[in-house]
Amino acid sequence: MGISELRQVGAPLATPGASESYAAQLVRSGAISASDMALVQLVQKHCDAPLERILLSEGLTDEDTLLKAHAARLTTRCVSRSDMAGLPTRDSGVSAGEMLRAGVLPVTDRDGTPAIVTHTPPVTTGDPDARMLMAPRKDIQAEISQRLHETLTEAAQARVPDVESCRSWGNHFWLRLGLTLGFLSLVCALTIAFPLAVFGLLAFWAALTLVVSFCLKLAAFIARLSRGGKTPPLRLGPVPGAPLPRVSIMVPLFRETEIAHALIARLQRLTYPKCLLDVILVLEEEDDLTRQTLAQIDLPPWMRAVVVPDGQPRTKPRAMNYALDFCEGDIIGIFDAEDAPTPDQITAVARRFQQAPPDVVCLQGILDYYNPRQNWLARCFTIEYATWFRMIMPGMALLGLAIPLGGTTLYFRRDALEKLGGWDAHNVTEDADLGFRLARHGYRTEMIATVTGEEANCHIWPWIRQRSRWLKGYMTTYLVHMRDPRLLYRQLGAWKFWGFQAHFVTALSQFVLAPVLWSFWLVLLGLPHPLDPVLGRDMLVTLCSLFLTVEILGMVINAAAVTGPDHRHLLPWVPTMHFYAPLGAIAAYKALYELVLKPFFWDKTAHGLSLRSGPARRSDNAVDFS
Repeated sequence: MGISELRQVGAPLATPGASESYAAQLVRSGAISASDMALVQLVQKHCDAPLERILLSEGLTDEDTLLKAHAARLTTRCVSRSDMAGLPTRDSGVSAGEMLRAGVLPVTDRDGTPAIVTHTPPVTTGDPDARMLMAPRKDIQAEISQRLHETLTEAAQARVPDVESCRSWGNHFWLRLGLTLGFLSLVCALTIAFPLAVFGLLAFWAALTLVVSFCLKLAAFIARLSRGGKTPPLRLGPVPGAPLPRVSIMVPLFRETEIAHALIARLQRLTYPKCLLDVILVLEEEDDLTRQTLAQIDLPPWMRAVVVPDGQPRTKPRAMNYALDFCEGDIIGIFDAEDAPTPDQITAVARRFQQAPPDVVCLQGILDYYNPRQNWLARCFTIEYATWFRMIMPGMALLGLAIPLGGTTLYFRRDALEKLGGWDAHNVTEDADLGFRLARHGYRTEMIATVTGEEANCHIWPWIRQRSRWLKGYMTTYLVHMRDPRLLYRQLGAWKFWGFQAHFVTALSQFVLAPVLWSFWLVLLGLPHPLDPVLGRDMLVTLCSLFLTVEILGMVINAAAVTGPDHRHLLPWVPTMHFYAPLGAIAAYKALYELVLKPFFWDKTAHGLSLRSGPARRSDNAVDFS
């Protein structure tokens, strides 16, 4: 609850005590009224936030006033960015990341005295005799990032240990290309020499992976139904003796001028106490247009931009690794540029982390689309997401399997995230990779009943580009984690290890070998099939019946996923999902090409398409947990 709400309910007031000299000084100087200060202190009892954050987030004063009050109380002075530039850095044993998070810069003052530039004294640095110099947080962080540019840039691209990263692949281009060309030559030669045997082998593998994939999907679906088919709503009540924690939300932006204003409006609907909310808009140095667009928007005090220095690879995970050190929160969340989270989402997440066991370090929300009526592709994409996030992923979690994370509506305990090294900057599906790294290190992920609306990619070529990036990342993630299968088996255990194999191998095989499976439609149409000489018509008809059964049961699962009130209009479109699948096959071949030639290339998803065209959309705040 904020100050304005407390004023409305007439909360009891208390005069600032004598021991609270800073608060008393602000009242005496006229910077804030005694009644407002009393309300601020009431908020502070329930929120783990310093006095300055509450004052700024509620708009009761400005940062310049607070800095001058600190300087007067400590008998020191405020310094500008240009003043800081003239003060040499002093080695205090504090890492670059710690300096950024705390907003402190150890320097030597102009008279040779050890000093610390800060925005919120007192500061614990192991140097109690250092003089405090006051400066705005954004100026301090900008100065730190400029002085330690090389250190921070290198750390952003190499936070994850080598053994768990794919970054070394960039050093073996010619070897990778040579092996690929050699493999393709061998396959072509075998196909020319033994066409029937090669096709039969591919058909066998496609059929086997289809059955395994469907069994996994069916098991997850049944597990989901065992819970009534719905995710129980979270308890949002306070935890006795546990004030709400600080939460940092990172929103990576790249060429997002179309939706910048809509994004800010959606984030401002969040009901989490603004004094505990730290929203960071992560911008790329080369993206002048987005930076200029945001410069024209009056951002609230709890929202700020962090510019990531240009470098390689130019990916979302590298940008998040860089911005992570700027975050102040104990919980780190991720939104995408087009996201529309439910207003109470962060409160639900914070309370769940307070209730959850320590090994639950990641909460994954439900992703949905707010433009499913735009066209056929948007409808199919929404059905696919509803099935994955409302049925399959929760079911896999209930089965005790490790799950690949979605790229947004993710929340982490900061200490665990930093212990794992954040994200692999070179993996283009950093979310799926991180989900399994969490599992390998003994951590758990929970699905939670909170929904974030996204924009469905509703144009065919942008959809293929996006899906090819996801599939390339899946291929990369599988190869990285299978570098040492025995180690992976020991870390995950037998159940999760085989679940990992079943998920990744079958998913990738089904996309790549989809044309082989499509050939069996020839049998149902009464046309000759390449395997007629080997299997005979009766066996082929039996196989086709099996495939058709799998297809029908898949439609049942899809239909069950969209029976909620916000998705029922999609039920007539479920049968058309069969015509949606070929797009994935095209994306898979594009992904294979890029895996060899451009493994770190981030094929940017176009956003804002639904803002420019299309029929009426679902409300951004619609919530359906079914």
